[in-house]
Amino acid sequence: MKILAVGDLIGVAGINELKNKLPQIREEEKIDFVIVNGENSAEGMGITEKNFKDILAQNVDVITMGNHTWGKKDIFKFIDHPKLIRPANYPKGVVGKGYNIYNCKNKKIAVINLIGRVDINVLSENPFIIAKDIIEKIKNQVDIIIVDFHAEATAEKIAMGHFLDGEVTAIYGTHTHVQTADETILDKGTAYITDIGMTGPKNSVIGMDIQASIKRFETTLPERYKIATGKCMLNAIVLDVDDITNKAKNITRIRI
Repeated sequence: MKILAVGDLIGVAGINELKNKLPQIREEEKIDFVIVNGENSAEGMGITEKNFKDILAQNVDVITMGNHTWGKKDIFKFIDHPKLIRPANYPKGVVGKGYNIYNCKNKKIAVINLIGRVDINVLSENPFIIAKDIIEKIKNQVDIIIVDFHAEATAEKIAMGHFLDGEVTAIYGTHTHVQTADETILDKGTAYITDIGMTGPKNSVIGMDIQASIKRFETTLPERYKIATGKCMLNAIVLDVDDITNKAKNITRIRI
């Protein structure tokens, strides 16, 4: 089983880059299942119904979210779509699903979305406790468990990796938009990477216009962010999962 996880799509530019590059990756890597983080697809904040449909049109299996889940009110029109999941540790009773189970090649794949609490301005429940509760609930129902941990702090992500080692097939970080070079198989068999990066304008500050970003830091004034223009890049990982053990055999970074 080959699973592709694509880093945060930045605006329409990121969606177009997915359209352009996904068919090639799917063919070359023999991809069976595709997960995409879409919480920045609406020009950097949230997701619209059009964004959602455009991403699904690329035969994507799951769209995960993050701290900008509610950035566009459009989301309430399709929040219950089975291919969309939002952080599972939002407060109890919040609309949408924090995880879902999918069928692929006679395997049941659970995808869980979590959000960090360190340096993220979102009032959420403890992701460690929520993750443990979900896994305990579903572990006998599924073959493969994949976790998208949308978090700022590297320490929080690394700790979560070790916390879930041996309990899930893979855990990867999103949110910081910078791909890290620490992909590994942890001691108990879980594939891990701190951040898979972003898909969007390459010549940018994490997808945003360079001069607007510099002005914010230089002057401390609330300069409006805007998506950068120009050539784009796609960041992702490929998980090679053993069909017998359901353990990750390999985790490979993609940066195109």
